[in-house]
Amino acid sequence: MPDPITVDVRGMTCDHCEQTVAAALEKAGLDVAEVDWHRGQAMGTPRGSFSEEAAAAARAEHGYTLAGVHTETSTPPATVTDDVDFDLVVIGSGSAAFAAAIKARDLGASVALVEKGTVGGTCVNIGCVPSKTLLRPAELYWHAGHHPFPGLDIATKGADFASLVAQKDELVEALRRSKYEDLLEAYDVELIRGEGRFTGPDTVEVDGRRVRAHRYLIATGASPWIPPIPGLEETGYLTSTSALELTEVPESLIVVGANAIGLELGQLFLHLGSKVTWVEALPRIAPFEEPEISGVLAGYLHDQGAGVLTDATVTAAGRDGDDVWLDVEIDGETLRVTADKLLMATGRRANTQGLGLDVAGVEIDRRGHVVTDAGLRTSNPRIYAAGDVTTHPQFVYVAALGGNIAAENALRDAGREIDFETMPRVTFTSPQIASVGLTENQAVEAGHAAMTSTLPLEAVPRALANREATGVIKLVADEATGRLLGAHILAEGAGEVIQAAVMAIKYRATTDEIADTYHPYLTMAEGLKLAAQGFRKDIEKLSCCAA
Repeated sequence: MPDPITVDVRGMTCDHCEQTVAAALEKAGLDVAEVDWHRGQAMGTPRGSFSEEAAAAARAEHGYTLAGVHTETSTPPATVTDDVDFDLVVIGSGSAAFAAAIKARDLGASVALVEKGTVGGTCVNIGCVPSKTLLRPAELYWHAGHHPFPGLDIATKGADFASLVAQKDELVEALRRSKYEDLLEAYDVELIRGEGRFTGPDTVEVDGRRVRAHRYLIATGASPWIPPIPGLEETGYLTSTSALELTEVPESLIVVGANAIGLELGQLFLHLGSKVTWVEALPRIAPFEEPEISGVLAGYLHDQGAGVLTDATVTAAGRDGDDVWLDVEIDGETLRVTADKLLMATGRRANTQGLGLDVAGVEIDRRGHVVTDAGLRTSNPRIYAAGDVTTHPQFVYVAALGGNIAAENALRDAGREIDFETMPRVTFTSPQIASVGLTENQAVEAGHAAMTSTLPLEAVPRALANREATGVIKLVADEATGRLLGAHILAEGAGEVIQAAVMAIKYRATTDEIADTYHPYLTMAEGLKLAAQGFRKDIEKLSCCAA
């Protein structure tokens, strides 16, 4: 009897879709046991007439897409032979690497991680965990001295930054141990210490040791990228890594780059008392967000006492005694900016130098990032890549999902693909920026007749109650269908609220369906409902909770 199979189907949005897909698959030769539109899968047993081509054609008639066919017993993991040491060798030990290792061990494969430095990668050691751990006390300190409630007298005695950094280091060490190092033994994964590089299309060398595997995964992450600026190296500067190692708050700070990392770290020191000036080469800060968000945030940072220079080109750097300076060209005129410290937050580049990717036959782009297909396979069919080393968005949850997918595809040829349609992003400023889906311009470029609803945070009752009404919510929808295409939020708690929009986009909800769904009163999540109502009503003329 044939093995049961699982068919991945894209485009299902409701119970009726399940019935349609089931009928199409039955016609194609599959005895269907179950169809689940939430998971995008159908399960059943193939008859002799079944084929992927027939299934794809049958579903295409109804507008659905075949994304893959796999079985629990198909393509079992390779077993170690005399000339192969492991089923999977991963170069790197961050989130993508560990997600891949755990998935591979779940599939019964043998795994080794190759690591030349600290186990755990960027997020736990020098990225998400340490930065957010410091952002929170800095935010509390600022709001204690700048709260909006008359009659509330709160005294602040100062911030001991060295103590905050020490607490940050303790948390980083604890999480690195419990979430990474301890898992090596728990999953029986071998850690090979040293610098790994490919010596051919199917061989890795680690400090002179030859290691061979059936499949390889590149998960070496990325590092801060610094543009070539005359005088910069002699001047000295901080990166996103070294800034988190300071033990004293600088009196003044220049931040070059006003995307997520630059905004977060700049506001960290702003909240602790630094005089901060952002220098951004693009026309606005948060340059990849909706312009409404960039504009409101820029005004808020100015009100907090910061300087914001945009459309600014840094032409030279230098030092004058204890101060650093930058010459910045704006509209043809040169302005000199000085401060105690300089933070370069100008992006990150993949760690691919020295990996021997040329001899391995692995394609990289002009910036050094590994190029993969949607299944995370590189131009060498035995080598996969995941995480920040690829061209994918540099978020830890993208890296972890990529590692999981890459391992299953590498070991079982599962046909899984990574999809960014519902990938959210959060910038942990105060207020936070959170977005998912298409911006207005992206929607138009994709061929949609886009319509938008923009809601100032003053229209959200929770924001008024909190006296935190700086922000905006912008929804982008398809005018023909009403389907939500994108949600973009600047608000306290935006990172929590955005998940509701993620689910709405994932399951093809319309703005009317969002507006007609319960949203608790006096929550920030109610802002999504109000913004959705804004497509058809004047929000200023609604009573509280009015439908």
